[in-house]
Amino acid sequence: MTGPITAPDAAADSAVGEETANAARRSRWAGPGALFRRNRPLWVTAIVAVCALVAGLIVGRFVVSPADAAANTTAPAPGLVTVPVSFGPLSNDVTIRAEVGYADPVDVQIDTAGLPGAAVVTGQVPSVGTPLSALSVALEVAGRPVIVLPGDLPSYRTLRYGVAGPDVVQFKWAMRTVGLDAGDPANNVFDEQAAASVASLYAQVGYSAPATDDTATAALRSAQTAVSSAEQGVTTAQTAFDKARMGASDVEKREADNAVSSAQRALDQARAQTPDDGAKIGDLQDALDLAQLKRRQLDTAPDTGSARSELDAARARLSEATIDLARAREAALPVFPAGEVLYLTSLPRRVDSVDARRGAELKGVAMVVSGATVALSGSASEADARLLKVGDKATADLPDGSTHAATITALTPGKKSSDRWTVALSPDPLTPDQVTAVQGQNLRVTIPVGATQGEVLNVPLAALSAGPGGEERVEVVEGDPRDGDRAATRLITVETGLAADGAVEVKPIEGALSPGDLVVVGR
Repeated sequence: MTGPITAPDAAADSAVGEETANAARRSRWAGPGALFRRNRPLWVTAIVAVCALVAGLIVGRFVVSPADAAANTTAPAPGLVTVPVSFGPLSNDVTIRAEVGYADPVDVQIDTAGLPGAAVVTGQVPSVGTPLSALSVALEVAGRPVIVLPGDLPSYRTLRYGVAGPDVVQFKWAMRTVGLDAGDPANNVFDEQAAASVASLYAQVGYSAPATDDTATAALRSAQTAVSSAEQGVTTAQTAFDKARMGASDVEKREADNAVSSAQRALDQARAQTPDDGAKIGDLQDALDLAQLKRRQLDTAPDTGSARSELDAARARLSEATIDLARAREAALPVFPAGEVLYLTSLPRRVDSVDARRGAELKGVAMVVSGATVALSGSASEADARLLKVGDKATADLPDGSTHAATITALTPGKKSSDRWTVALSPDPLTPDQVTAVQGQNLRVTIPVGATQGEVLNVPLAALSAGPGGEERVEVVEGDPRDGDRAATRLITVETGLAADGAVEVKPIEGALSPGDLVVVGR
């Protein structure tokens, strides 16, 4: 039964129609797609070949081989290589690297050979950075100080009375510098005045003077006793001699006169009373003769020979005792031990390092000291070093980027001809902050070894040529340098000066030369 078509039926028919059309389209592409999928490797190979062909055409069109490029290139017209004449200062410099430290480091070794026991460090151990000046105590060893004094000759022996030499002269000079009088330095003998000054030195540093040897003290006391005894002996002998030399006294003479008178009276009485008693009278006559003889002897010169001999012997004993006492006193005078002094030059000094330890035995180097001022130490090759001299000015680059002036103070050749030279420099005064910043640093130091007086004309060394007479010349371009050999030039005879960094100072002798002129350095 056929009836009219409604809206839903129309929509269904439309959908069926679209599906049919899509199926037809799929049917048309299904063939080539299946063909591509079945022959994929063949198609990929074909595509790569086509791409290679296209690339080859492009390279052939735009890329040229070096040989083809050289064959197709036309050489440019030859020209002149020129540079302008400069006007400015020239300086020829030697540049080195320098370590920053303190000047003149010295290894300090203490002579402990004279100590009776072990050389134990008992105190006064300095810390790094401690300054050492005259009368400083550098160290205390076995309870005794090591006193710092100015001098450049190391202590090598104990100074005691009677020794002489340059070390005595140095001691006297050093004592004078610290305000003590050890005698005239022109006298190289360690005399009594020098020995006496030792006690004053130790008093200055707060220590007792070195103790006198016990044996020397005992010998001194014995010598003093011997002198006293000899002096008494001389006094006794002198009294006896004086008495012998004077003869009989008035009393002795009067006594002798009285004895003669008494003997005479006795004789006279016997003759008067008993003139017949010859024996008695004879005895009295003998007594009178003896009294008269004794009286006559009192009037003769006295015999002083024995007394003189005794006096001479007493005086000889006193002289010997006096000499022994002088020797004993000399032996007992203060000494200056070699191990209790440290001579250093250029005081004050600074302690750089300390090896000595309190309570430990001192062996080898006790410490390292250096000058209290900052110094620079670098090295240079022999060729560069021979361009330098003591007193030359230099410039050091500081860590903050600034520069600082310095002066060469010493040039020391190496031990071998091939060794580098040591260059010592002293910087101008540094601020405390700068000292802290540069300590231990390695700085770049520039030392001018030649410089022009202000700004000068200068050209590269390659611009110079020799004239027929050996004169120096430069060739100035007046035209366009690109014209090559056709460019106009003129030769200017010049006098050369300082050469530095590939440039040389020039002064025109014949012709004019100005800054900016182009000079030929090559063709």
